Amino acid sequence: MSRAIRRQQASPGKEGGSRKPLGLRKPQPTRGARPPGPPRRRLRFGVPSWLEEIFSELRKVSWPSRDETLYLSMVVILVAISVGLILGGIDLLFNWVVDRLLLQ
Repeated sequence: MSRAIRRQQASPGKEGGSRKPLGLRKPQPTRGARPPGPPRRRLRFGVPSWLEEIFSELRKVSWPSRDETLYLSMVVILVAISVGLILGGIDLLFNWVVDRLLLQ
């Protein structure tokens, strides 16, 4: 059975175009709904929303402890010093090679 036949059987006596178009029906209010009115405009003073979002994201961050921070800082400093010494040694080696081979 098609939908059209079911609709005709469900609504006896309404044959033809006696139905209202869907756009003209008034929506039924739901429980607890406020009556529609003009939109409220509130002035918001205080912290902008983008700043609130930044703080909420910072609360989600898993921050390291003081001991982890000190340990990782020392690792970074030692690696930076060792890489600097290695690159400085390579620079001195290349300067010595250039002085010996090209400038004599």
